[in-house]
Amino acid sequence: MKPITVIRKEHFNAAHRLHNPKWDDKTNKEVFGKCNNPNFHGHNYDLEVMVSGMLNQETGYLMDMKILSSIIKNQVINYMDHKNLNLDVDEFKTLNPTAENIAIVIFERIKAQLPNNLDLKIRLYETQRNIVEYPA
Repeated sequence: MKPITVIRKEHFNAAHRLHNPKWDDKTNKEVFGKCNNPNFHGHNYDLEVMVSGMLNQETGYLMDMKILSSIIKNQVINYMDHKNLNLDVDEFKTLNPTAENIAIVIFERIKAQLPNNLDLKIRLYETQRNIVEYPA
């Protein structure tokens, strides 16, 4: 038997500002452009959570999707939805909330809740054209 993957899609909204406090305002503006707006800006994020592993022959599940949904709700949606990532989410008080870093944080929060025998991949859509997948 080969591994199988289940995918759960979710959505959340959040604001952020891309900014490196070690740089001056000019450098931040040159590197991050309008994403460096001091008053923040927001995105409607789409999230795909892909869990892979071996099918449980007794249940026919890789994992119960209600459990996966609950993990995502507790670890991502309740934590990040309608939040200012820079101000309201602990990880981003010291970490620039780029789409890449958001994907990594989401991955770490969900992975900590999954059994060790399951693999995880995150696909985060910041826009329809800007997509991050972690791990690659």
